[in-house]
Amino acid sequence: MPRFTYSGRDRAGGSAGGEIDAASRRDAVRLLAARGLTVSRVDEVAVRGGRAAGGASAGQATGVARRTTGAASGGGAVTPGRRERLPFLVALEDLTSSGLSAGEALRLLSLRIKEPRLRQLCVRLWERVGEGASLSGAMASMPEVFDPSTQNLIQAGEATGSLNEVLKRLIAHLTEQRDLQRQLASALAYPLFMMVVAGGVILFFLFFLLPRLQTLLSSLGGELPTSTQILVSVSEFALRYGIIVAGAAVFGAIATWRWYQTEIGRAATDALLLRLAPTRAFAVSRTVLAIAQTLSVLLENGITTAEALRMTGRQITNRVHRAAFEDATARILEGESLSNAWGRTRCFPDLVLDQLAVGENTGNIVPALKKVAAAYQDRITRQLHLFTRVIASGVLLTVFAFVGFIAYAIVSAVFQLSASFQM
Repeated sequence: MPRFTYSGRDRAGGSAGGEIDAASRRDAVRLLAARGLTVSRVDEVAVRGGRAAGGASAGQATGVARRTTGAASGGGAVTPGRRERLPFLVALEDLTSSGLSAGEALRLLSLRIKEPRLRQLCVRLWERVGEGASLSGAMASMPEVFDPSTQNLIQAGEATGSLNEVLKRLIAHLTEQRDLQRQLASALAYPLFMMVVAGGVILFFLFFLLPRLQTLLSSLGGELPTSTQILVSVSEFALRYGIIVAGAAVFGAIATWRWYQTEIGRAATDALLLRLAPTRAFAVSRTVLAIAQTLSVLLENGITTAEALRMTGRQITNRVHRAAFEDATARILEGESLSNAWGRTRCFPDLVLDQLAVGENTGNIVPALKKVAAAYQDRITRQLHLFTRVIASGVLLTVFAFVGFIAYAIVSAVFQLSASFQM
């Protein structure tokens, strides 16, 4: 029977290593997991017939995993994405917190989960872990699901024997990010709905009601008031050139969106958002929140300051702020204090810099970052609510003003025509 060397950690977090006899590498991992070990490396040392004894078994296991993946996807191509990351981590933490090793938890998830994409994710990870890879190494093979920050955090948890704590903090961090995205989407949903309704009302008046009203007024004869003439002219223009204007607007929107997708377009748009007063405060708040949330989680879980700063920079969506943060990171690595370097970026309010300076001086930078993140989470929520009310009120006022103008134009035309008949 082949012999394997292994290394890992026991349930108490201590280092463990040695040799074990097993029919295959996967069997070796299962035996070690049954002993309560978290395996980080398994290597075969016994060779039979010029070929690793576990090679055929590993190949068979791979084939079984692939067949399981095909069955999970119902025969079609189902590719897991970034959306499956948080549900997977939650399910994994539920099992590992009950005392199971990461490998055994992956095996159970690959068998029990019914959702196709999530099940395929578990199967692929279990396939890699069953071949001897660590959990973080298996995640590294799926960058479309797990970003470098997640991989590094899991690796740090495996190295320190605190995987459960890392999973809990990572889940809390990703949940906060998801909630923020949902708040932003819900804040934009109502104004967009109001704009669609308002556009429908305006188009109804221009293309359906006004042409009929114009025919009625023309049959009565007489001169129309100025407001009615303006309204009729707008209606005629919409009927004649409305399709051309709509086509040009759609073409312009598509061209603008494609330009925005380029790096130059994103940088120019981000710079414009920082110059406009209504959007500058929200952009700054999002940047401060992203930095405080991400950096506090990374530092709290044992990631080095240099690597944590580099990974945090990738989470900043505003290109102008990201470039300034990367320049500040370079100065921090050269020995400058964090608060001084960030002060030069002009991305942080003075009060935030003061809080961070106090945290640096007292050695409690992570709690300071958490306080800043909590404060800016509340601030962004208030800003989104205010934004929703302002946009909705603006759309309603626009619709009311347009409808009021139409009513005034119609009533004034009726009165003027009635006066002409009396004369």
